[in-house]
Amino acid sequence: MPKNGSARPENHVIVLFGATGDLAKRKLLPGLFHLHTAGLLPQEYRIIGTSPAQYAVTDEQFKEHAEAACADFCITKPTDPSWPSFAERLSFAAADPDDPAPLVAAVQKAEKEIGGSPRRLFHLAVPPAAFTSVIGMLGASGLAADRARVIIEKPFGTDLDSARKLDQAVLAVFDESQVFRIDHFLGKESVDNILAFRFANGLNEPIWNRHHLRYVEIDVPETLSIEGRAAFYDATGAYRDMVVTHLFQVLAFVAMEAPVSLSAKHLRAEKLKVYEALKPIDVQHVVRGQYEGYRSEPGVAANSQTETMVAVRVEVDNWRWHGVPFFLRSGKAMGASRQVIVLGFQPPPLRMFPAHRKDTPYGRQNEIVIDFADPGAIKVNFLAKVPGAELSLGNAEMAFYYKDSFVASNALEGYERLILLAMLGDQSLFTSSDGIERVWEISEPLLENPSPVEPYAVGSYGPESVRQLIAPYHWHLPHV
Repeated sequence: MPKNGSARPENHVIVLFGATGDLAKRKLLPGLFHLHTAGLLPQEYRIIGTSPAQYAVTDEQFKEHAEAACADFCITKPTDPSWPSFAERLSFAAADPDDPAPLVAAVQKAEKEIGGSPRRLFHLAVPPAAFTSVIGMLGASGLAADRARVIIEKPFGTDLDSARKLDQAVLAVFDESQVFRIDHFLGKESVDNILAFRFANGLNEPIWNRHHLRYVEIDVPETLSIEGRAAFYDATGAYRDMVVTHLFQVLAFVAMEAPVSLSAKHLRAEKLKVYEALKPIDVQHVVRGQYEGYRSEPGVAANSQTETMVAVRVEVDNWRWHGVPFFLRSGKAMGASRQVIVLGFQPPPLRMFPAHRKDTPYGRQNEIVIDFADPGAIKVNFLAKVPGAELSLGNAEMAFYYKDSFVASNALEGYERLILLAMLGDQSLFTSSDGIERVWEISEPLLENPSPVEPYAVGSYGPESVRQLIAPYHWHLPHV
């Protein structure tokens, strides 16, 4: 039984495509080892790393690679007594689209060692251009059996047409119930706490609508530049990289109606209703920025129009949210690395008090601020009387911090939690094909007719027009 009483998956053969790549090194191998030490992996399992033959390594080299990855990026280090029992389950097998035989043999060997009918989980930590060929190989080789599941990384397409073609390729081999389109944002404890904050507390849900809220912000600035990822980034940009894949997913949690239950079927149905209610993006309500010096980055075109920052106003046109703007922003080389959701309250009908603070823009005092950068926090900003003879007001705050309230060792990192759910067959925190295609559909006006990029200084929060986009409201960041 797992240490925390959670359900334990059936026996598994886990195959990591791109097993020697950056994602596997930073997230997947450390995550699997953490699940192993927590007693959350199956009773019997094997992990097979794979790559094209030209990049293949031996079993021992793969174990050494995994040990180095876990030493650098895992909470529990390979010096832990549990490491040998994890390492002995690791192996490596080459796989090319026209020659999957070594991988097929390795999977068959692992299944024989485990005994019975273990499930297969394929994690595609490979470039998006390789998705279709890998899926085709899994189908042609017979590895995509009824008891198999596949995890597909973002970005899932680059526009509506490519997303549909990828869906067709995937669903020609796997049933939708076997497909897990992963977004590590949805594995965050702090993002999932949005559901608890809303639906487990009678205090919050009654005010979560257009009658009480007048704007919503989802803001994910980053201080990092593109860091040598020009080949990927200059062909992608901030909107495809962050907004479609992450911020719209978070928006769905914020805006969804209460599901009948927390099952995958009901959660995904309510998220899809949010996507269906999204109006197509109005290009006039978009700011595309590019940090100064971006075009000097190695591999970036001298006349690049790729946005490194984007801010978008979107509307959820249903009864709950009609007239409430949602402002989404994300970008590179900005003033802070933060992940925040801000819900701004409607102002009181009368300003009875003689002295609202003049140095704070009216309307910023009453906000719910959800920090979803793990470990996470939730704050409520409000006005209170300042001590003294006069009845003057000052800003006050009520705050909940995950790190101060719960034992951090019980938490799972986003990828760890999602890999566990995939093994359990729980799709509740994974995106559906309908949801992905709808988000690309409402994005078409922007993708087909983008506005020119505007320069912004490194360390700022975007060009000046970002402030104009949100007016008469104000971005929570920078918080002054």
